[in-house]
Amino acid sequence: MAKFVLSEAKSGFKFNLVASNGEVIASSQVYKSAATAKKGIASVAANAAVANIENQTEKDFKPVANPKFEVYKDKKGEFRFRLKAKNGQIIATGEGYSKVDSCLKGVASVKKNAVGAKFEG
Repeated sequence: MAKFVLSEAKSGFKFNLVASNGEVIASSQVYKSAATAKKGIASVAANAAVANIENQTEKDFKPVANPKFEVYKDKKGEFRFRLKAKNGQIIATGEGYSKVDSCLKGVASVKKNAVGAKFEG
């Protein structure tokens, strides 16, 4: 079963969503306190399952309303995703992928695993 792992960062706290195989499938920003990081975890759990996907790598993509996963190509040419909450704030990001299909599988994994994930930390 997947889990959210809270840890101390250089200037606060952050969390990772970790799949049952131990792989990190999404990460958070750095929060000032453990309490606000826990609110971030709750937001990811609530928004991931209902978020639509806006694939910005497609020609003439159609913007979708928040909450949403934005799939995009970064400056290094890697495909990435970010999960935005209803208010438009980025609440989780994914690693870089060499193929857009792999990135979309990462999104699917977050959608599936964030809901009901255990909390550790």
